[in-house]
Amino acid sequence: MVGGKKKTKICDKVSHEEDRISQLPEPLISEILFHLSTKDSVRTSALSTKWRYLWQSVPGLDLDPYASSNTNTIVSFVESFFDSHRDSWIRKLRLDLGYHHDKYDLMSWIDAATTRRIQHLDVHCFHDNKIPLSIYTCTTLVHLRLRWAVLTNPEFVSLPCLKIMHFENVSYPNETTLQKLISGSPVLEELILFSTMYPKGNVLQLRSDTLKRLDINEFIDVVIYAPLLQCLRAKMYSTKNFQIISSGFPAKLDIDFVNTGGRYQKKKVIEDILIDISRVRDLVISSNTWKEFFLYSKSRPLRQFRYISHLNARFYISDLEMLPTLRESCPKLESLILEMVKNQSTRRHGEKREPNVMVSTVPWCLVSSLKFVELKRSIPRYEGEMELVRYFLTNSTVLKKLRLNVYYTKKAKCAFLTELVAIPRCSSTCVVLVL
Repeated sequence: MVGGKKKTKICDKVSHEEDRISQLPEPLISEILFHLSTKDSVRTSALSTKWRYLWQSVPGLDLDPYASSNTNTIVSFVESFFDSHRDSWIRKLRLDLGYHHDKYDLMSWIDAATTRRIQHLDVHCFHDNKIPLSIYTCTTLVHLRLRWAVLTNPEFVSLPCLKIMHFENVSYPNETTLQKLISGSPVLEELILFSTMYPKGNVLQLRSDTLKRLDINEFIDVVIYAPLLQCLRAKMYSTKNFQIISSGFPAKLDIDFVNTGGRYQKKKVIEDILIDISRVRDLVISSNTWKEFFLYSKSRPLRQFRYISHLNARFYISDLEMLPTLRESCPKLESLILEMVKNQSTRRHGEKREPNVMVSTVPWCLVSSLKFVELKRSIPRYEGEMELVRYFLTNSTVLKKLRLNVYYTKKAKCAFLTELVAIPRCSSTCVVLVL
């Protein structure tokens, strides 16, 4: 009897929790389902009779090629979705067409979405899928992401609500198409151009009075006039692929430079990039890039980046000897994030050269300004890791937080923590977090 009563109470508790979920307002349930893929949203119909048809009211469609192995089923489902939302608002349409792209009527689906006040459009095409002209005059579109799409040449562009434009491997009929898209988006804030098939030899003249974030890679050259630009992320091979002509300069620069050119060409690019770095407050830099700067600076006076207060840097383990130079170059550094990665060439050739990261003098930033340090790695523990931790704890006088985003086995972590708590701290207010 006692066991039976306990089971009854447990069942009652579960039933009560189910009833509470069922009592959620339908608009709230619809909003929850909106953030799921359509496949997962449909699955919730099995929860209870109340949930059976709720997925049909979700104002969004999110499908990938694995939603069904039958392309006819997908086509029928999409057509039915648009029919049921003929007079309603569609907030999101995400389609990943996969290898069966020729089975779908993409242009008519996008046309249908633009007439239903679409806000978020994300389409992954497959090389030869063209985007209809209706997309260029969609007055409600806020977020546009296209992958492997082919744009047509519009006579007129009006995207009054578009804030985010994200293009990956997109082809353009000519150099003016992208410029028209940008100039026709008066509230654009974020622009991402990744592996963009921009007409060879042409330079994108980017003018925007609202753009705040720009992400470009090595396949496009850009002249930038964007007075409100806050963050520029650029990847480049051999040559610098951007020029900023607006009076201001972005506060944050995320840069990845891989040298494949000659010595003179590399010298000119590095000098230009160093001038840009000297103007920013927040810098994200790859190990390859910093190594090029380090080698360049060996025979020259140490350059000072007096504006940098936040630095995020990736380092190969074998290149940690460059770390003291980096710290000394940033006398007003307040936040430092170091990510340790394994040197691919070291792994390939089996070299085991231990880096020397200690210096006899303490950089000014450790004494006067450094408040936050994060050390993270996606590799096994390396020799010198504890010495690096010890260096920051014993020399940083105003350090408030040291975060260690590292992985250890249970036994190794116990030994690591024992050694960690024994390290004296120069800053009495420093908190150490081990994740």
